[in-house]
Amino acid sequence: MVRSMCLLAAFLTASLWCHESWAQTALAEPAAAAATASATTAPAAHLAGTVDTGSIAWMLVSSALVFFMMPGLALFYGGMVRAKNVLNMFMLVMICVPLIAIEWVAYGYNMAFAVPSAIAFDAGKGPDGKDLPKHSYLGWDPGLVFMKSFAEMGVDGPNAYERIVTSGDTVEAAPNGVPELMFAMFQMMFAIITPALIVGAVAERVKFSAWCLFAVLWATIVYNPVCHWVWNVNGWLFQKGVLDFAGGTVVHVLAGVSALALLLILPKRHGYPSPQFVPHSVGWTLIGAALLMVGWFGFNSGSAIAVGKDFLPVAGGVAVLAFATTALAGSVGAGAWAFAEWFRFGKPTALGLASGMVAGLVAITPCAGHVSPLSAVIIGILGGLVCFIAVQMKSVIGYDDSLDVVGVHGVGGVLGALLVGVFSMRPVLGSFDQLMIQLQGVLWAGGYAFICTLILGLIIDKTIGFSVGRNVEAQGLDIVEHGESAYHLN
Repeated sequence: MVRSMCLLAAFLTASLWCHESWAQTALAEPAAAAATASATTAPAAHLAGTVDTGSIAWMLVSSALVFFMMPGLALFYGGMVRAKNVLNMFMLVMICVPLIAIEWVAYGYNMAFAVPSAIAFDAGKGPDGKDLPKHSYLGWDPGLVFMKSFAEMGVDGPNAYERIVTSGDTVEAAPNGVPELMFAMFQMMFAIITPALIVGAVAERVKFSAWCLFAVLWATIVYNPVCHWVWNVNGWLFQKGVLDFAGGTVVHVLAGVSALALLLILPKRHGYPSPQFVPHSVGWTLIGAALLMVGWFGFNSGSAIAVGKDFLPVAGGVAVLAFATTALAGSVGAGAWAFAEWFRFGKPTALGLASGMVAGLVAITPCAGHVSPLSAVIIGILGGLVCFIAVQMKSVIGYDDSLDVVGVHGVGGVLGALLVGVFSMRPVLGSFDQLMIQLQGVLWAGGYAFICTLILGLIIDKTIGFSVGRNVEAQGLDIVEHGESAYHLN
């Protein structure tokens, strides 16, 4: 028996040794063959450094997260209106998706990000005597009309949709490993959500048809040019050194200032500010705020797509920094507003917590990839407190900003845009000079948006009419404008 066991053990040992030797040989042969092949053939695109698959994956996720903010915004706003206007609020937000998507593909991306300029002026010479890039006010490339150049056969090869976009440098830009089409789609999400933010200011009293017309014209006249000024590497505010990492000026300042312009045109809701104007579902608003914060990680961290060549890759350290600052500012902003409310009124509210979270996120948006985590905590606290005070001023001044777009997005966006100049640690350090540059960006972008929105709003109001009548407002916009009701209670 012992002899049999010894023979069996010897057999198993020999078998395992033979199997291991064969496996090593089998693995070595393909490896050697691959090494030989790689020496005689060109490497794959991503191995050659022309495509960064990790950054592409992160940009795909980020774009989806920003798009996910649309139903989040609809829930956030929808919970704060009266039950008879819930569907109308959802429709006003969500209709921006098809309208702006078509506008962006047709000509919006072209106006904002085309490198050839339709309107540009010489910027003179730099300290080294070389010509500076032209200050551009609007872009235009015939090949980008309906994004035709992403499908054409030509110098970009058979797959033009794979051509790589370059880093966010004014000179000596480097390929960042992400296809330009990916960048175009990521930016489309910003173009969609920005006019949707304005909806909250004019909720419960605008015609759906008038809003559709306004959204397209506003995106064309206001958003696209300012986006070009601030985010196009040839844009004149970009050239001045204005920092806006993810949209403090381009998104929130434009939305808040434009909302204020419309409030000067449209009548107040009938009966405002009587006690009847209370949120019908704070729970919906809390869910919407949570979805917005999740989407905001893509909003801010994905904006690392525009970093300069010294900070590549896109899905690298700057994206991580933006993720961290976003999490911190949104969290402490919620607490700052809640405690301020607790101190002022004796009770913290769920609506205040949700509003503070959004205020903190708005304030950190232009700063996200430029400031330290500790600075993000300070910015979040300031965002919650300053926006809380701004919203309280609504009753003092007497304007009917239905869902506090001016107080949260307008004031929070301006605050964040200025605080970049104070707390920035990259690509430049915060200073008084940078603060003044930031202030110029806010004044030029905000002033342009206010004037254009005021004129556009007046034209629509005097032609097809912007607001609904009192009878329609009393019945509710869900039934009159859409023939539906959000609730059917028996």
